[in-house]
Amino acid sequence: MTWQADILTLFPEMFPGPLGCSLAGRALERNLWACRTHDLRPFGRGVHKALDDAPFGGGAGMVMRPDVLDDALTSVRQTDDGRSVIYPTPRGHRLGQKDIARYVQGEGVVILCGRFEGVDERVLEKHAVEQVCMGDFVLSGGEIPALALLDGCVRLLPGVMGSALSGEEESFSAGLLEYPQYTRPATWEGRDVPPVLLSGNHGEIARWRDEKSIAVTRTRRPDLWAMYEQQQQS
Repeated sequence: MTWQADILTLFPEMFPGPLGCSLAGRALERNLWACRTHDLRPFGRGVHKALDDAPFGGGAGMVMRPDVLDDALTSVRQTDDGRSVIYPTPRGHRLGQKDIARYVQGEGVVILCGRFEGVDERVLEKHAVEQVCMGDFVLSGGEIPALALLDGCVRLLPGVMGSALSGEEESFSAGLLEYPQYTRPATWEGRDVPPVLLSGNHGEIARWRDEKSIAVTRTRRPDLWAMYEQQQQS
């Protein structure tokens, strides 16, 4: 069965965008996954197809209406197919590689791309929407996070990457950042490739890579290192 992504957005022309290129684009052509967009505007209310309204309690900006989004989500999810419904938002939990792997194990995802000041909380509750955050920063809407999330998923689908090991030996797959990579020429501008990588000793190479992964994680991502240590002790 083709892995199915449904995206609800005010800007359907943003998709597939970069996902129509490279690995994801070739996988799309081969029907390894499908990308369907759903324009939110037709679900708007009134003559002007309004999607938003002022927030109760006051405050700046506008909030996307629950009745509008409910109609849109219901039209996409006419049956409960078990797919995760995802809403990118700074209020969500930090998206991680384990989340991506979990989405890939299912039949696809439904992504609600918010705009303005966000969406009414009640529609998120009704549809058991999973709220995810790409990082500690704010974007104009959910479309760019949706593209990033889908790229992370598609590359892990069977048959997309040339080598299954490509997805196993990279950052976050084992809770650590990836080790440094080198290729030809062996000497470049006076800088040499570490001799162990040229030794042909696969056991020593594996140990070197493990050590470097640990070192770079401890230095650059102490938060990730702390979680890794905790997992190793449990």
